[in-house]
Amino acid sequence: MIDKNALKAEWVKKGLRQKDVADILKVTPKTLYTKLKKGVLGSDEIETLIVKLDIENPMDIFFKSK
Repeated sequence: MIDKNALKAEWVKKGLRQKDVADILKVTPKTLYTKLKKGVLGSDEIETLIVKLDIENPMDIFFKSK
């Protein structure tokens, strides 16, 4: 399960908006919104976000326990 708030905090720290992150993932903002709402991202999308957002502790964000 994805910690959506922690992920959003990461992109806000970088000065990005949700549209910018959608562009990074090459999806529409609506698609990104839906994926975050469901809490599901593909492994390639997770890897891209870790690299592009320079996330130091990805386990805490992308593999949050319930």
